[in-house]
Amino acid sequence: MDNSAGDLSRPLEGILVADFSRILAGPLATVTLADLGARVIKVERPGTGDDTRGWGPPYSATGATYFEGINRNKESICLDLTDAADLKLARALALKADVLVENFKPGGMEKLGLGYDALRQENPGLVYASITGFGSAGGADLLGYDFLVQALGGLMSITGEADGDPMKVGVALVDVLTAKDTAIGILAALTARAATGRGARLELNLLSSLQGALANQAQAYLGAGVIPTRMGNAHPSIVPYQLLDCADGPLAVACGNDGQFARLARVLGVETLASDERFATNSARVSNRTELIDILHGRLAGASAHSWELRLTEADVPAGRVATIGEGIALAESLGLAPTIDVQDASGRAVGRQIRHPVSWTPPLAPRTAAPPALGEHGDAIRAWLTSNPSRNRSCAR
Repeated sequence: MDNSAGDLSRPLEGILVADFSRILAGPLATVTLADLGARVIKVERPGTGDDTRGWGPPYSATGATYFEGINRNKESICLDLTDAADLKLARALALKADVLVENFKPGGMEKLGLGYDALRQENPGLVYASITGFGSAGGADLLGYDFLVQALGGLMSITGEADGDPMKVGVALVDVLTAKDTAIGILAALTARAATGRGARLELNLLSSLQGALANQAQAYLGAGVIPTRMGNAHPSIVPYQLLDCADGPLAVACGNDGQFARLARVLGVETLASDERFATNSARVSNRTELIDILHGRLAGASAHSWELRLTEADVPAGRVATIGEGIALAESLGLAPTIDVQDASGRAVGRQIRHPVSWTPPLAPRTAAPPALGEHGDAIRAWLTSNPSRNRSCAR
């Protein structure tokens, strides 16, 4: 990893990533590396490719939106890993790579001769990231699907209404968390390699990433023996921090401290609540949650959610209506956050919008806007490159 010139416009320029992953966690990790300037070569099965190419509807004009959202700025080659010639090319790619990401069943890459121990002998600087559902020991035979991990890992037990069914989160959150953990681990390993010259083996699993993200809920159990339960949109330790009913619908109100609660009470015309011993402190409000929420509902019922949102926001009380994803994107645009990018095909023609890499840099990154590849789109060029350059080559810009 060489940024000796000090150019951070593409901080991972010159890093080659061999992407043997599919579905969500692996591809989301590698698209992060691609956005930061790495060259990512996606290895796919002939004929079908990544499973998510067929995960639709919805479809855009160019393919399944599920696939497209996590595979921009990559190159695609189809390799049949049961074919000796294609397996040889896969190994050549792995030996050239700075980073390899895979989410085969534990032991699957080893059976192909593409395991870390087999590769590091010839490529000692390789950072090798393996993603599984439940690890490579006792959980090696368990199938790792996000929904299943949300259930088994405890997330569903704290998601949903108190008197309703356990619920999954509305996006494959565990896969997303694992992707971010994977990218963090890879970046740390590349930093260490710059000092030592040695790569590393990183093992990620969905269950551990979920548990790492349970934060205060997990620590409530570990530190105080409290087993958290479902509370709908309420917060176990902060009140009011939930949806509250207005005349025409719900309003999210998030009072994180006593000052915000005092301002809320003033706007609602019940200033005395802030000095009432039942509600003056957050601990008191948690203890008297039901009584307080009833009072707030009574006041909020007198006007629309939009009206209260404007008045509370002006008073520096965090509050907002429940928006659609489209409305959330529009809000980000109105705030100058530039949440999307236009992706382009090989001819430079814009073919759609995607959510951009969320970190803003100063000086700015050089934007990468290549549309997700067609299946095997770069296969001929990559095969020729691997065949004509059998030795490891760090200078492999796209």
